[in-house]
Amino acid sequence: MNGADGVSGTEGVSGAGGASGAEAVRARDGMSGADGGSGTNAVRGAGRASGADGAPVIPPSLWRDRRFTRFWAGNSVSQFGDRITELALPLIAVGALNASANQVAWLTALIWTPNLLAILLGAWVDQQPRKRRLMILADLLRAAVLLSLPAAYALGAVTLAHLYAVAVLAGAAGVLFNTSYPPFFVRLVPRASYVDANSKLSTSRSASYVVGPAIGGALVQALTAPVAIVVDALTFLASAVLIGRIPDEERRPPATADPDAPSLARRAGEGLAFVVRHPVLRASLGCAATVNFFTFVAGSGLLVLFASRSLGLSAGTIGLALGVGATGALLGAVCAPAISRRLGVGRSIVAGAVLFPAPIAIAAAADGPVWLRAGALAGAEFLSGFGVMLFDINLNSLQASVIPDGMRSRVAGAYSTINYGIRPLGAVAGGLLATLVGLRPTLLVAAVGGALSVLWLLPSPIPGIRSLAPDTAASAVGEAEGESRPVAG
Repeated sequence: MNGADGVSGTEGVSGAGGASGAEAVRARDGMSGADGGSGTNAVRGAGRASGADGAPVIPPSLWRDRRFTRFWAGNSVSQFGDRITELALPLIAVGALNASANQVAWLTALIWTPNLLAILLGAWVDQQPRKRRLMILADLLRAAVLLSLPAAYALGAVTLAHLYAVAVLAGAAGVLFNTSYPPFFVRLVPRASYVDANSKLSTSRSASYVVGPAIGGALVQALTAPVAIVVDALTFLASAVLIGRIPDEERRPPATADPDAPSLARRAGEGLAFVVRHPVLRASLGCAATVNFFTFVAGSGLLVLFASRSLGLSAGTIGLALGVGATGALLGAVCAPAISRRLGVGRSIVAGAVLFPAPIAIAAAADGPVWLRAGALAGAEFLSGFGVMLFDINLNSLQASVIPDGMRSRVAGAYSTINYGIRPLGAVAGGLLATLVGLRPTLLVAAVGGALSVLWLLPSPIPGIRSLAPDTAASAVGEAEGESRPVAG
């Protein structure tokens, strides 16, 4: 459905709708990380600080924090660059190489493939002392990989194998960035500002989906697809420069060789075991992976195909409807902090888990005159985008409060391996189901199955977490942990 990348339990780590090639290349919004200990202790440290009189201290505006604004600026400009490559990359395959639909599908699949190794990469990243340097390296690698395309095009040497290599290498660099991001995030943003920071980052990403496709289309038409990709490569360079100007406050000493240190596989297993044992992470992963599977069953490709063939909408009408619908994600990103304060963090996550996939049914049930069919498609996209922002922003912030420092990249890697790895399976299942029963029933299955992902959350402590303040979050997590913790006697 909606292009707002995320689903965390991560904006990160979900995929609002069938993410296209370049969106996956970046996939910056995976699990946010945050500082603190594990379990209840981590949550106790989260939330607002209290003054001498016990009243909550309102954190300063993040717009006054140059460290955050530099990171936000780099993230924002690269998001708009991604909208260009999402159009240009498949156009090179189709226009210059006359690629088939199956070959284009493989191009998208290969971008996601490196996520299957995220669990091992996360274990390695956790051992590295400077996560910021790894993020800069990832940006530089993606810029170099993308720049190889216009260079080869100028020489008349672009091949399908080259495009596939770009997809794999850029996807691998994206995984490196995402697994390095969680520890960096907690040193960049105060605990009390997690939701606000995720909201600002998600707002710029959502805005790129509103106006980015139009800018990208104009650039591709004016410059040709290979030349337009240069613009996205430059946004990676801009991101690397801006992150490089952020003071690195990580004081962890360089790692030294330790013959008794656990193996990479064991460290990766520890990250996965931590997710499985933790009541918040276990429930959120189950929910996010389920909603990802079913939204990829629908997939943006099947939705567009349904709008064209079943609803009889023209390409221009479909584009207009999707553009209008994309404003839902923008509005959701802006409103998420206020809704979180009113409903509570946990209930906002629950509401988003249903509101993200359920509107697919609105599009599937569309009928009547053209304006009504187009309106149903736009409305479904609008509600879905709003829901995914409500889900991602709150869940990313909650996850940031329960992951200990030494586990952040390992947990992010384990989480991404499952959460992103399920996407291609959903896409394949959607294609088979559409062939067997048709497009409309497939979309209805995606809507119902995705909405049922909320069943992972209801028995968990998540719905009972009102805020990230210690009194509500710690008690909710503590009670859940206590149910399974053996009693010393």
